[in-house]
Amino acid sequence: MREEIDKLISIDGRDIRLKMGLLAPQAGGSVLVESEQTSVLVTATRSSGREGIDFLPLLVDYEERLYAAGRIPGGFLRREGRPPEKATLICRLIDRPMRPLFPQWLRDDIQVVATTLSMDERVPPDVLAVTAASLATLIAQIPFNGPMAAVRVGLVGDDFIINPTYQEIEMGDLDLVVAGSPDGVIMVEAGANQLPEQDIIEAIDFGYEVVRDLIQAQLDIIKELGIEVVTLAEPVADETLATFVSEQSADAIKTILAHFEYDKSARDAALDEVKDKVAQAISELPDDHAIQVAIASDGKALGKAFKSLTKTLMRRQIVDDKVRVDGRKLDEVRPIQCRTGLLPSRVHGSGLFQRGLTQVMSIVTLGTPGDAQEMDDLHPDGKKRYLHHYNFPPYSVGETRPMRSPGRREIGHGALAERALIPVLPPKEEFPYVIRVVSEVLSSNGSTSMGSVCGSTLGLMDAGVPITKPVSGAAMGLIKEGDEIRILTDIQGIEDFLGDMDFKVAGTDTGITALQMDMKITGLPISVIADAIHQAKPARMHILEKMLATIDQPRAELSPFAPRLLTIKIDPDLIGLVIGPGGKTIKGITEQTGAKVDIEDDGTITISALEGSNAEQARGIIEGMTRKLSAGDVYVGRVTRIIPIGAFVEILPGKEGMIHISQLADYRVGKVEDEVAIGDEVIVKVREIDSRGRINLTRLNIHPDEAAAARAAAD
Repeated sequence: MREEIDKLISIDGRDIRLKMGLLAPQAGGSVLVESEQTSVLVTATRSSGREGIDFLPLLVDYEERLYAAGRIPGGFLRREGRPPEKATLICRLIDRPMRPLFPQWLRDDIQVVATTLSMDERVPPDVLAVTAASLATLIAQIPFNGPMAAVRVGLVGDDFIINPTYQEIEMGDLDLVVAGSPDGVIMVEAGANQLPEQDIIEAIDFGYEVVRDLIQAQLDIIKELGIEVVTLAEPVADETLATFVSEQSADAIKTILAHFEYDKSARDAALDEVKDKVAQAISELPDDHAIQVAIASDGKALGKAFKSLTKTLMRRQIVDDKVRVDGRKLDEVRPIQCRTGLLPSRVHGSGLFQRGLTQVMSIVTLGTPGDAQEMDDLHPDGKKRYLHHYNFPPYSVGETRPMRSPGRREIGHGALAERALIPVLPPKEEFPYVIRVVSEVLSSNGSTSMGSVCGSTLGLMDAGVPITKPVSGAAMGLIKEGDEIRILTDIQGIEDFLGDMDFKVAGTDTGITALQMDMKITGLPISVIADAIHQAKPARMHILEKMLATIDQPRAELSPFAPRLLTIKIDPDLIGLVIGPGGKTIKGITEQTGAKVDIEDDGTITISALEGSNAEQARGIIEGMTRKLSAGDVYVGRVTRIIPIGAFVEILPGKEGMIHISQLADYRVGKVEDEVAIGDEVIVKVREIDSRGRINLTRLNIHPDEAAAARAAAD
């Protein structure tokens, strides 16, 4: 058993407790991290590598248990099933800053598992898990260029706060997570309410100062435990094959990379042809040649050597000549095309956005409040009324593979595009629709998530959603060779694949709404990140200008196939009356009018129908049922039933009262049928409402002016 250690760290007035050696003794390393009543167990374990693996096999899992919030799962099995979307996003949040810090030559299986054991509705567990994952990895003595830590930065009023509560995040204008290593910032993810670039930069700087404190705290802990940070040197590789590949193909690769009229397919085909010639040259070598032996022992050796050479030559071209593989300047955006209304009006709205060879079509569907997504996880988000789903089919990159359910990448890209648009959506009170946007990636050559942001904006405006401002986005890249740094605007696939950074920036002409930065190196100073953010702004404005040339404001009319919504408010005490026993009343309204009725706990009722007249009819019924009547009110009604002692009259939709036979006329009436018949229109006054809520009506003592007013109201 390891020695049990308990450390308390105070961050901006909020305590984080780290417990080591208490739980999971057979894991490589384990840390129980706690803040207030949120508690997360994080473990890191390493196993021997598998034969034939040519990548870093890192697996990060985040597990939510509903017992953490004192809840029992629903469904037939009454146990947790497939991870909710939020859990998948937290997996990515842990993975992204850790992955660059492992030696990329490492081939041992590494698994990090974070399990939320307890959670209150104040402290989010995600950033706690990120920091604990770093410490668990160090304790497990896995080769790691850390420590690494993460904090969340919020903005409430004019003040930045560290690790805000859920309520402070909701109240504030910023939700930013910054992760860093001793070498600098390694990951940024943010949603913001159109904040200026400088505010974002200051928030990142503010957060990284605290990250450095958490890094030092980890170093102190492992020193106390007598553990050294394991950073193994990369194995010395035999350069024979690499030298041969360079001699055989370097000039040809340079020519192809500088041949700017090549498009992606043509360039890839040309590079494949060069690689095939190298393979042919190798095949002509003696069987006992060192290169033949290397190829025989590793079938992918040639491909790796060729890729490494291509990467080196492409990066040198950018650093030395400041020219990219497609001939663009470092800050130049690819050609842009935009279209709206591409699909028939049966689809509520559609936008097509193309930038270079990246093409995304975003389709908008407007739904009723009942279509909101119930969030079945530990986080106090309630319901989602804006949903963005991102699909990445294999044909978008010219490949064939089985179509599966969305993976972590698809979920993450969808969430980023969703976050970018939320700040500009109309409030529920003004636009009560649930909005779903599906972005179909039809062609991919870099920055499809930002293409989804632009496509979503076009689609929303085409659908008539009154967004407050249009949003555009651009992906920034980076090449770092020694002290030389080049920031690239609007990176394409090869620049993402062979570059060092993918930094996505989305926002309006007022400010930033979403950020996501991932690194392939071990960190960057704040100054470089600031340069990337500033360089992204003119690119965003250029893209926005192209979008607005296609559609400059939301359409005034919704699609004729979109549901028509009416919203009314009733006394919450009357909700049961509208629903009726076993839902009988509300089902009857739906059957009678064809409208769908959604009722919220605060008494808000949303009525939807394809035909506005159907919605109006349903509203009239509900208003009639819930209107509070007073003695002396006069109505125009219709006789619905006759019994020996009187007649029933519907005075409002769904609300009836009875005229006693003695109140039908100012003389004695022998039979009710002598005065009224079913279907007759009559003017009546409310005489009284008895203790059981029954409405008693009369035809007596109604002034002509009262009768005229009732007829006017009925018309």
